[in-house]
Amino acid sequence: MLSLRDSVEALPGIGPAKAKAFAKLGITDVRSLLFHVPRGYEDRSRVRSLAEGRDGESSVFLLTVGSEPRAVRLPSRMTLTKFRVFDESGSVEAVFFNQPYLRDVFTVGEEYRFIGKLTPQGRSYQLVSPKYEKFDPLDPPPDICPIYGLTSGLTAGVLRKAIDAALAGALPAFKDYLPEKIRQKHGLPTLATALKALHKPLDFASVTAASRRLAFDEFFLFSLGASLSKEKQTTAKTKPLSPPNEQTFFSLFPFEPTLAQRRVCGEMLADMTSGRVMNRILVGDVGCGKTLCAAYAIFLALSDGRQAALMAPTEILARQHFADLAPLFASLGYRAVLLLGSSTVKEKRDAAVGLSEGSIDFVIGTHALLNEKIRFARLGLTVIDEQHRFGVNQRSALREKCPEAHMLVMSATPIPRTLALVLYGDLDISRIDEMPKGRRRVATYVVNESYRERLHAFIEKQASLGGQVYVVCPAIEREEECEEGEIAYSLFKEAPPPMRDATTVAEEIRRACPSLRVGFLHGKMKSAEKDAVMADFAAARLDVLVATTVIEVGINVPNATLMIVEDADRFGLAQLHQLRGRVGRGRKESFCVLVSDSHGEEARARLETMRTTYDGFLVAEQDLKQRGPGDFIATSDGAVRQSGGLAFRFASLCDDLDLLTAAAEDAREVLSMTVEEKDAYLNEETSLFAEVERLFKNGTYLDKGIIIL
Repeated sequence: MLSLRDSVEALPGIGPAKAKAFAKLGITDVRSLLFHVPRGYEDRSRVRSLAEGRDGESSVFLLTVGSEPRAVRLPSRMTLTKFRVFDESGSVEAVFFNQPYLRDVFTVGEEYRFIGKLTPQGRSYQLVSPKYEKFDPLDPPPDICPIYGLTSGLTAGVLRKAIDAALAGALPAFKDYLPEKIRQKHGLPTLATALKALHKPLDFASVTAASRRLAFDEFFLFSLGASLSKEKQTTAKTKPLSPPNEQTFFSLFPFEPTLAQRRVCGEMLADMTSGRVMNRILVGDVGCGKTLCAAYAIFLALSDGRQAALMAPTEILARQHFADLAPLFASLGYRAVLLLGSSTVKEKRDAAVGLSEGSIDFVIGTHALLNEKIRFARLGLTVIDEQHRFGVNQRSALREKCPEAHMLVMSATPIPRTLALVLYGDLDISRIDEMPKGRRRVATYVVNESYRERLHAFIEKQASLGGQVYVVCPAIEREEECEEGEIAYSLFKEAPPPMRDATTVAEEIRRACPSLRVGFLHGKMKSAEKDAVMADFAAARLDVLVATTVIEVGINVPNATLMIVEDADRFGLAQLHQLRGRVGRGRKESFCVLVSDSHGEEARARLETMRTTYDGFLVAEQDLKQRGPGDFIATSDGAVRQSGGLAFRFASLCDDLDLLTAAAEDAREVLSMTVEEKDAYLNEETSLFAEVERLFKNGTYLDKGIIIL
């Protein structure tokens, strides 16, 4: 009897050399072999006659061997093995290269199932190098053939034999980690049945049921692991903060907070005065006022004599936060410092000393805050802005500065409830679902290239009225695919038109609008160059800023009244919504123009959604359905992933949202049980807990933002 932990070398015919080939696919033991499921299936039930197969398409033929195979050696040392095969509609010659042993495989009069294409050869046809299997009408081979991912040194035959041996040797003793009650509730097959159905399918219905089981498992185990992490964090203790005089804080602002902002501030106050460590994510629409809520949390920490740290993903955003928040807290007597990668050696040294001694109350910075030399005297709160641009390792590194400090992470992208359930199951979620009074809606239009002259005229008009203009392009220079891989995505099915690059667009605007001052900004510029351009734009020394998506976040120019997005069909809806949020921040009427020459129905439908939808959460829901969760996720090294998929192998956040909801509810139900009931499921000796630990510890889910303490 095989164990799931046994090496693949325990299987017949697999020695060290073949084991190395298996390892290239991540297969090292029997378990990983069984979970190396097919990437697809070939339907061999649709048999065609030779006469029907002359259209050049790959087909399945049921043919009888009509002549003895003969091998011919060519001058090039190549060997051809040929014989005739036939059915009721005709006959063709089967040809195989460098396989002389086939003379002993095929026997005249025997029936075989061949899979391949008919190739014209003079006035006749050949069946060249087809796949084949012997066909016995009394015991026919399966109609559904699994297709596996392979690597050099590993053939499909060797892989299938190994899987057959694993199924026979390991499945009888296979223990299902999913609680029987939950499995039956959703009508799911056992794990052993599911794995056998995937490797040895009888029909596509069994494949569908098996895939659904594995998809449910991924959602359930992930949700359970996230909830277990949250339980651990919930029990983490810290000294409760003393409630301050809130009016002292709110009187600093010339406006009244919205009810949603008040509610979120109340949630943070309850957390930070409870004696447990706060782990909260703050999500909200563009311009909803998340920064005020973050400032309130910082105020709570500073008022109690603690220090606070705010980490932003870019120097532009860090500088903006410093410009907004440092004077605010200076008016209350608190000292703030800015710490960037570009800071001088002296600035970095002074900041490190001040934070460690406690003379600095509040630090705002970028990844420079993660430097091991940065230590805090009494850190009480860490705030991470634009958290989806940081990986879990970076988030954890900041937490390690002081495990007892409260943590608030913020997302500039409104996150659908369903996705938030998966991504941030370890965090309490606060949502700002109300916009400040007086925030004007940005009128949105979709146009094509024929509007180019009118666009130039509109740019000049906005500048003449005292406004400023953003023009965003998907690439920096011509023939460049995209900037840093952030937006290389298109849903249209026809060949995409050439991309509008920022360099060309900037020159076009300079020629068409010679009286305007046009600036240029992209992510590959040095920080000092970017800062200089942004400073000029913020100070109205530039009328037009042509840029890549580097301006998606972190820029607040109330005077900006027009956003033009070139090749808008190449951007996700959530990203377009972020770009639109860069304008309309002042009192002037503002506009967003989405330019696209795509004729694809899906692309046009997406842009129409942007034209008519202004609720960021609704936009995010549509983006999730159409593109997947790429805009909402960061990898473990902090790079934003736009490909539209998490690390789930079997589940899809686009197609299986109902399954996700059910799995998450079941995970919460397990954790709401009594201690005795929970131990029956989660005792370290049981397979369910072991499965959760295995998945999280081996890094399968590390890039989803979960922190396992």
